[in-house]
Amino acid sequence: MDRLKDKVAVVTGAANGIGKAISELFAEEGAWVLVSDIEDEPGNATARIIREKGGTAEYCHADVSIPGDVAHAVGIAAARNGRIDILCNNAAYLAPDFHDILESTEDEWTRCINVALLGTHYFTKATLPYMIRQKKGSIVNVVSIQALAGMMTSVAYTATKAALLGYTLSAAYDYGSHNVRVNALCPGPIQTRIAPQADEPHYKWQCDNTVLGRVGYPREVAYAALFLASDEASYVTGVTFPVDGGWTSK
Repeated sequence: MDRLKDKVAVVTGAANGIGKAISELFAEEGAWVLVSDIEDEPGNATARIIREKGGTAEYCHADVSIPGDVAHAVGIAAARNGRIDILCNNAAYLAPDFHDILESTEDEWTRCINVALLGTHYFTKATLPYMIRQKKGSIVNVVSIQALAGMMTSVAYTATKAALLGYTLSAAYDYGSHNVRVNALCPGPIQTRIAPQADEPHYKWQCDNTVLGRVGYPREVAYAALFLASDEASYVTGVTFPVDGGWTSK
């Protein structure tokens, strides 16, 4: 229960789903967690649940695509004890419907890029000075297996996630000498509030495309994030870590 004892962690897109599970697990393992999101009610609820279970957390409204919001959030985390030990860039833009090249819209492209890619960049840029100064830090970028395997009608999302994978590798290369580790976590089909339900054809398609024959759950992604964030992964950087039930192994 103390794999992240006394560490300060920032998690974006933390109000629901994977981000919520990561925030809760980080807190269970001893971290103080800044729960960052634009959905205030579930974001506050996530932080409250963590505190009710004996953990420490605070919610901060922050749009990852707005540098001023990012600076405010990072400042709150750093004020805790002058450190930021862990950054988990989880926020992404998930449209109700994605499209192929001919049908994709400028708004779809802009939102995917501004949230998943530039949002990751803004939070990383704001956090790195603390990690460099303390000569230690772990950045976990939640990417997707769509950076590794082609998917239908999702060109903007897929291209953005592939770019995020490249961003991760570049950051790992540049800041390894400062003992800052940067890794990419690539979830496959995960059962969240916006995922296909068990009675829908797309759910069966997802299960059929995994080796384990099922979808995953947010907590299973959180365990992988915990490993990458912890000192147990002290010699792990620049890694692409699929949590996908074997989807990309085929």
